[in-house]
Amino acid sequence: MDDHVTGFEQTSTEDLRERAVELARQRWDVRFFWRLLGLIPAAEAVAGNMDASEASVAQASGFLYEALSSENDPEVQEALRPVYIQYLEEHGTAARSGGEEPGGNRAQD
Repeated sequence: MDDHVTGFEQTSTEDLRERAVELARQRWDVRFFWRLLGLIPAAEAVAGNMDASEASVAQASGFLYEALSSENDPEVQEALRPVYIQYLEEHGTAARSGGEEPGGNRAQD
């Protein structure tokens, strides 16, 4: 969508960002934030910041891992169980215990 169609052609990118983020906060629009989180590494790469792009992926995965590992409510974890299973199935990871990789090799941390 072009800026001239939306009426935002005179609005600074910083203002657009602030307005969009504030609106998403007010609406509790997790999908918007999730979308941004996924797009930031690509935007870094487009801007020519390849190191920052790689760092963004590492930071995002670290943030999500921390958020998930800090969640101690077993009922919430049980409610998310189907999501974990679906993801593992979609990505070809068979059910195994002990962190073993295909072929019997133990996953390295």
